[in-house]
Amino acid sequence: MKVENTQVQMRKGILEFCILEIISRGEVYASDMLEELTAAKMIVVEGTLYPLLTRLKNASLLEYNWVESTSGPPRKYYKLTETGQKFLDELRATWYELVDSTEYIIQNKKAQQS
Repeated sequence: MKVENTQVQMRKGILEFCILEIISRGEVYASDMLEELTAAKMIVVEGTLYPLLTRLKNASLLEYNWVESTSGPPRKYYKLTETGQKFLDELRATWYELVDSTEYIIQNKKAQQS
């Protein structure tokens, strides 16, 4: 078993949450999302983002607006729907529960080793 495979699966598991968090700040262009996700080492392949955005849109969690660009074709800017915000709120609560649970297990191991 390779640790890299597990690391990739862990990142994939929270990628949707991270995308929704980025979009929750306000309208955002896909390449800006990609830049932040890449800088955070959450995504390395551009082709991963667009299918996820489509899936989230089809689930009515986000919507987009076309905005004219002075330097090329119109750009698609994404924003959360009301349903998307509620979904994100639930994911955020789950995230904090998972972090607390994981910290508990890690700290319990440390306590047992002392």
